[in-house]
Amino acid sequence: MRLCIGIFNSKKVGVISISSHGIWLFYEDKELFLSYEEFPWFKEAKTAQILNVVLLHGKHLYWPDLDVDLSIDSIKNPEKYPLTARIDG
Repeated sequence: MRLCIGIFNSKKVGVISISSHGIWLFYEDKELFLSYEEFPWFKEAKTAQILNVVLLHGKHLYWPDLDVDLSIDSIKNPEKYPLTARIDG
């Protein structure tokens, strides 16, 4: 189990906690939870990679070390954005 509390890259976004179930973020005075089940890109990521998050255009979070870009709406409403994968062959 990883645990990290209170790492903020800006006043608007920061990682509050990393647990065995997912990630808690702080965004504009609200807490958001990203479960590994719904956001699998973070499950095997290193703590430093998760902590390196930046806010883009006020409504997108970007993890440059993981090349993951998520809209705030996709975090709040993951059921509207089903995961899809493509295997290039």
